[in-house]
Amino acid sequence: DQLAAFAGLTPREFSSGSSIHGKPRLSKIGNSRLRKALFMPAIVARRYNSPIAAFCARLTAKGKSKMSVIGAVMHKLLRQVFGVLKSQRSFDPNFVQIPS
Repeated sequence: DQLAAFAGLTPREFSSGSSIHGKPRLSKIGNSRLRKALFMPAIVARRYNSPIAAFCARLTAKGKSKMSVIGAVMHKLLRQVFGVLKSQRSFDPNFVQIPS
């Protein structure tokens, strides 16, 4: 996912040898302005967008922290924006792509 990597929304593992294994975090290597532009829409979508709220509930039920859920929502919003721009169609919340 090159766009997510460009935005710094991909997970990065922190480890040292075989004994030190940190939790994966957002890499933050990338465009900080894009990350900042996605943060508040992710907060709003988490509260008012029912499909995103259901996605957040699933992640929270899995034990994810609040900030990791927000990072996942930012990633999902970025993919949605990319899909709309690539297809040059307006956003359709009921769109389901059939795998080819």
